Amino acid sequence: MIQLPKTLPRWLSAMLFIIALGAAFWRAPTPTAPAFVPPPVATPSTLAASFTSETLPKVAEWAQAAGLTQLPDGRLAAAWLAGSEAGNEDCSIWFSTLGKDGWRKPLPIANRSSTAGGTFAHVRRIGNPVLYAEGSWLHLWYASMGIGGAASSTLNHSFSTDGGKSWMKPSRLQTSPFANISTLASAPPHPLADGGLGLPIHHQFIATQGEWLRLSATGKVLDKVRLSHAVPTRQPAVVALDARRALAVLPDAGPAPGKVQIATTRDGGLRWQAGEALPVSNPDSPVALLRLKSGRLLLAGNPASGRGSLSLWLSPDEGKTWQPSRTVETAADGGADFSHPTLLLSSDGRIHLAYTWRSQQIKHAVFSEAWLDGGQP
Repeated sequence: MIQLPKTLPRWLSAMLFIIALGAAFWRAPTPTAPAFVPPPVATPSTLAASFTSETLPKVAEWAQAAGLTQLPDGRLAAAWLAGSEAGNEDCSIWFSTLGKDGWRKPLPIANRSSTAGGTFAHVRRIGNPVLYAEGSWLHLWYASMGIGGAASSTLNHSFSTDGGKSWMKPSRLQTSPFANISTLASAPPHPLADGGLGLPIHHQFIATQGEWLRLSATGKVLDKVRLSHAVPTRQPAVVALDARRALAVLPDAGPAPGKVQIATTRDGGLRWQAGEALPVSNPDSPVALLRLKSGRLLLAGNPASGRGSLSLWLSPDEGKTWQPSRTVETAADGGADFSHPTLLLSSDGRIHLAYTWRSQQIKHAVFSEAWLDGGQP
């Protein structure tokens, strides 16, 4: 018979205490029942059919994954990742605003060195940004990776109180009770009734799956819920349907060919249930989701043919059925890459779409619901 020692080594006792303390903290009850800020009442769009597009200023040889938001003064703001090539250590997050005279000169707001200095951690490279305006605050979330790539990623948060002119040092979010690795931001957050935010994220260590991170009004992590599925999924995008219900769309990370998967909640994001896959093929590529002024849902992503095409689909019934709408861009050459879409509905009812253009720049398109329905500008 093996006998355990009557006393444990100090280092082992300390480690067990830390693990138990972290697990107890993570299991602590959520202060209040979660609820979404309900979307506006659906009204018909009166805008005429229109479509315009332009590329954002080029800052490096390679660019990817822009985030969009609207500032309190009505200006648009964008943040994206750019560098000499994908995955390089020299990649930075760049920021620009759209004024009456076009996009302003981009400024770098985060890189490997600034992230390491702010978080006191080893950082080999940084990941895609998520940008969100909340009153006078402008939030930025992005992952940083040490040794091991995406599996070693941790989620960072920074903010600006002057419209993006200056940014606070980033801080790490504690998204798990132990190790705190493999968390990446994927899409804009949604406001919650208690003043907090719900942030779609995904986990990429051992299992690949979408998750929902609940933040308090002060930015503290309150809860994390898995968007469990029978197949691996990543990079969820979420829209609230009312105060209690929401829909998440997730690219299928399994072997090709995959379809866009869905998850739904009926209790403000406390629990999520897997649903049937959408009739939309997807080559393991990010998608974007938006609720339009009319109440319809708009989905942007790459079709089965790959990242050489960027397509749009519409749902008139809260995601139960989907119909193809428009192809934003398509090309057959080897350099065609129109991916990582993000969608934004501005206060004037116009729809904004930003996406990676040929892995070289970020492209910004603006259009109306009438154009989605086949109208010609």
